[in-house]
This record gives sequence, C-alpha cells and structure tokens, in this order.
Amino acid sequence: MDKILLGFYKGIFPPILAETPKRAVKAFAVAGLGSGLTEAVVVNPFEVVKVTLQTNRNAFTEQPSSFVQARQIIKASGLGFQGLNKGLTATLGRHGVFNMVYFGFYFNVKNILPVNKDSNLEFLRKFGIGLVSGTIASTINIPFDVAKSRIQGPQPVPGEIKYRTCFKTMATVYKEEGFLALYKGLVPKIMRLGPGGAVMLLIYEYVYAWLQDTADHK
Repeated sequence: MDKILLGFYKGIFPPILAETPKRAVKAFAVAGLGSGLTEAVVVNPFEVVKVTLQTNRNAFTEQPSSFVQARQIIKASGLGFQGLNKGLTATLGRHGVFNMVYFGFYFNVKNILPVNKDSNLEFLRKFGIGLVSGTIASTINIPFDVAKSRIQGPQPVPGEIKYRTCFKTMATVYKEEGFLALYKGLVPKIMRLGPGGAVMLLIYEYVYAWLQDTADHK
C-alpha cells in the first residue's frame, strides 16, 4: 500500500524545485505592484498640484500656495479624473510597474548571486543589483511617466483637452512623435532612480538587519 501511495508522488521534487523560485518571483513582484498602486493613489493628488505649480509661468511671489492651488483645482474641476485625481491611471502605471520590477528583480537576483564574506564586496554586490533594478524599472515604466506628464501638464491648445487617458495618450504620442518620444527624459530619470534606488534598498537592507539584530539580543 505504501508503495502504491508513494507512486502517486513520483517526480514531485523537480516541479517543487521549479515552482518555488517561480512563486518567489511572483510574490516579490505582486508585493511590489501592490505597494506601488497604493502609493500612486496617495500621491496622485499631490502630483497634480505639483505639476500645476511647476507649469505656472507667474513669478514665484505671485504663485498660490499648494493648499490654495489644490482648492482652485477642486473648485474648477472637482476631485475626479479631470480635477485633483487627473492622470490617476498613468500614475498607477508609473508606480505599480516600477515597484513591481524594482522589488521583484532586486530580491530575486540578490538571492541567486552568491553572498560575499567580505563586507565591502557584499556592499558593492547589493549596490550593483539595486542600480540595475532601478535602471530596468525606470526603462520599463517611463511611457507611463510620459503619459502622466502630458495629462497633468498644460494642454497644447488652451481650452482643449488633447491628452485625456493614459493609454490613449501613449498612442497619440507614438503616432504623432514616434516610439522614442515615449522615452523622453529616460537618461535623467535613470541617473536619478538608478543610484537612488540602489541607495534606498541598501538603507532598507542594513537598517532591517540592524533592527533584527537588536531584537535578537534583547
């Protein structure tokens, strides 16, 4: 009987070995996606106010405060997708895709590459993986960033809304300006988020390890 039961489980180890890393990749990616989407919902109204203030050509002393600008947006266009939550879909795409790739790539590649016993080399290993993570994530999510800027920024013709929805904006940019237009600003973005992403993950790693070590010694 035992042999019969064991027969049902023949060949189970290869699928387990294959599925475990696959599920780990999915877990990190899904967790990153969830955090990015949540972040986008929270920050989008602030992004709308920020972009509106940044595109205001009046002298700094003549510009309204952030609070006053937010009230003006709400009064003119409300809280919806034409008002304080304008460009929400693009912001969801920007943050969701970035975090999904960023965290998914970093934690899985970090677990694959061997750990260095030398603390300096280990620091460089983690920094390098974080740098690549931020660079890849920035490259993949920048079309959403371009769409967000077009939707939340001033429209080409005053009084006419040309850039309204995320994917339609991407299609319009691609059709009128070409594929590379969807990657405008990529180099400065990589220069900011590549090293910035590496530093952020390193701080997270070392602070987390320190807190864990402190808790273990209590």
